Amino acid sequence: MSNFATGITVLTAGGDHCHGMTANAFSSVSLEPPMVLCCIARTAQMHEAILRTRHFGVSVLSADQEDVARYFASRGRAMGLAQFDEVDWFPGPRSGAPLLVGSLAWLDCELAEVYHGGDHSIFVGTVLDAARRSGEALLFFGGGFHQGMPSPRSA
Repeated sequence: MSNFATGITVLTAGGDHCHGMTANAFSSVSLEPPMVLCCIARTAQMHEAILRTRHFGVSVLSADQEDVARYFASRGRAMGLAQFDEVDWFPGPRSGAPLLVGSLAWLDCELAEVYHGGDHSIFVGTVLDAARRSGEALLFFGGGFHQGMPSPRSA
């Protein structure tokens, strides 16, 4: 799978179970209604956070946010809301989940379904609100980060 290039996101949950996590197992599911999915290890803190809050945020990282991707992938950062002290963010308009400033796009989602897939769960979310901007994407390929293709122009 290292030969499959993916975009990089930071998934977030707000409220009492506030948490963030770098993830590249993310995809669009449906345009009508707008739905997305993310795959999360059942042992990850984010797994429990999404199950408890029933909402999640998605920040699609831009090419200049590699440090943000590495930060939310590290185990040494603070937990809870304090982990967001190191980044600029704003609360999702519908869920309150932290969304990262400078991202190419963000989505505010409500959990619709959960499916088991091996040692992961597949979370399907209905997109409640979203925004995007133009810029280059951060990609993961061959075990490393790369700057990607420009995103489509904002509508």
